[in-house]
Amino acid sequence: MNRTDRLYALVEELRAIAPRPRSARWLASRFEVNTRTIERDIGALQQSGVPIYAEAGRTGGYCLDKAHTLPPVNLTPEEAVAMALALKHLDGTPFRAEGRSALRKLVAAMRQEDVAAARDLALRVHVLGDDTAAPMPHVLGIRRVMRIRYTDRAGTVTRREIEPLGYVGKPAHWYLIAWCRLRREIRAFRTDRIVSYSVTAEVPPPRRLRPEDLDIPYGDVEQLSLAS
Repeated sequence: MNRTDRLYALVEELRAIAPRPRSARWLASRFEVNTRTIERDIGALQQSGVPIYAEAGRTGGYCLDKAHTLPPVNLTPEEAVAMALALKHLDGTPFRAEGRSALRKLVAAMRQEDVAAARDLALRVHVLGDDTAAPMPHVLGIRRVMRIRYTDRAGTVTRREIEPLGYVGKPAHWYLIAWCRLRREIRAFRTDRIVSYSVTAEVPPPRRLRPEDLDIPYGDVEQLSLAS
C-alpha cells in the first residue's frame, strides 16, 4: 500500500470506530508499518486539517472528530477537475489558501481510483498564469481594528485605522470594505494598494454593512451564496 492510500485508509479506520481511539501500535500492525511511520502519517493528516487528536493513557490513542469530517465523496473525476479549475480562479483573492485547503480535503475524501483518474485528466488541462495577481490580506475572520498604510490613486501614502467589514471582488481587483476612522465613513480600499497592515487588540463596535453602502458605480453587486 502506498502512502496516499494508507493516509486515506487511516482516516477511514478512525472514522469507523469514532469516537473510540486506536493506538499507534494497533494501527502500525494493521497497516504493516512501524509506529514512527504511523505518527508521521497522523501528523501529516493533522497539518492538512483532518481533526485527529490524541487521547493519553493506557487505553488511549488517536481519535477522529467524526462530526467535522467528510464521508467518501462521490465526485466524478470530471467534477473534481472542474472544482480544481474553479478554485484556480481564487489566485489573487483573499481566499487562495482556503481554496487549496478545501481541494486537498476534497481529494482526500474521494475514492482512490477516481483520484487517479482526476489527476490524469488534470494533467491535460493548462491555464495561462496571471503575473499581475498581488497577495492580499485575509481579514474577514478578524474582528479587530487594523492599522494600514494605503496608497491612493495619486500615489500618496496615508496611515489609517480601519474596522474591516467585508470584500467586493471583480475580475481586475478586490476591495476591502471597512469603516475608516480617518474619513469617518465606510471606504473601499483596493487590496493591491495596501502597503502594509497590522492587527490591534481593540475590538471595534458592531457595524452592519448595508446594501446602500455597496452602491458602487462599476456595476451591480451580488452577494455570494453557497446555494447553486
